[in-house]
Amino acid sequence: MNRGVAVVGAAETTELGVIPNLSQQQLHADAALNALEDAGLSIKDIDGLATAGDRPTDLAYYLGITPKWVDGTAVGGCSFMLHVRHAVAAINSGHCETVLITHGESGRSGVGRGGFAAAPSSLAGQFEMPFGPMGPTSLFTLPVLRYMKDYGMTHEQLATVAVIQREWASKNPRASQKEPITVEDVLNSKMIAYPFHLLECCLVTDGGGALILTKAERAKDFPNKPVYIIGTGESVETPMISQMQNLTSSRAFSVAGPEAMRESKISHEDVDHLMIYDAFAHLPIYGLEDLGFCEHGEAPSFIEERNTAPGGKLPLNTNGGGLSYMHSGMYGMYAMQESIRQLRGTAPAQIPDANISVAHGVGGMFSVAGTIIFGTESAKD
Repeated sequence: MNRGVAVVGAAETTELGVIPNLSQQQLHADAALNALEDAGLSIKDIDGLATAGDRPTDLAYYLGITPKWVDGTAVGGCSFMLHVRHAVAAINSGHCETVLITHGESGRSGVGRGGFAAAPSSLAGQFEMPFGPMGPTSLFTLPVLRYMKDYGMTHEQLATVAVIQREWASKNPRASQKEPITVEDVLNSKMIAYPFHLLECCLVTDGGGALILTKAERAKDFPNKPVYIIGTGESVETPMISQMQNLTSSRAFSVAGPEAMRESKISHEDVDHLMIYDAFAHLPIYGLEDLGFCEHGEAPSFIEERNTAPGGKLPLNTNGGGLSYMHSGMYGMYAMQESIRQLRGTAPAQIPDANISVAHGVGGMFSVAGTIIFGTESAKD
């Protein structure tokens, strides 16, 4: 269903990091205007709109768009992966021709930011919140501790994820944190929620990004190199981390990733570049395994052996990730931006001859997953 759609505009907000002078809605707009400029389009060319964080109703009015197709799917950090998948279907079905997908989040400054607390009547409000977890930092400890027990992952191996991603960030002028760190630095940083040290937890920043999708047949009419969408997948598991079927593997990951791979008709060996949502250091480990790049229990050693580091055979999170690049709260948009930069050949830490990139996101505490596979050529027939 994705044979004919390309990304023809991609950009992040003008600034990243701490942006106290822009509201959350203005961050959406800034990213949207930058993506339009990248594509050589005006707001009048947009007839489809998708967003999360702000309501599409508000954003459409603010930007002056009267769309023919709208998607307000809001499932946390991978919402934008799902937007891409839904936009592909909408374009292929003829519901619209040119879709704008935006993200903007005042995660650090809190200017115009809404709340995300679980309602007392929700499942999590009834069955998890009474036990006192303080958001993702403490909720994510449950699966990672189970993983450490079952597979023997060490604290040093978990810390290595953060160390290698900082190596990538050191090559990126836009990264929030570029100073090199060691495993010892990570393990000596403040304990936040066992086993997570400070440097194994994501940044808290402001920023945003936007994409513009249209029919592949139009793609070469735009000023920058198009990037084609060749595979997509999505799934959900449970809104409560305590109810995961298997704490060492995400059912949503295990559906979304393989579905995207099946749709793209590629093998794991074809993948040149990989982005896995990394709000915390264990998420790339789960992603590598559930997407089939490693057997279960093998990802910690795979990373420790520097396969995902600069010069490794599977470059991972080459912008520095949520641990070192930036993380405004819903990181999925930034993962896709880096995939697109790599395939355009414009990334600060450019991978030679990158033709296929996989961007995989998570929403909530393993409750949702979205996977997008990008290529420099249209999908195989």
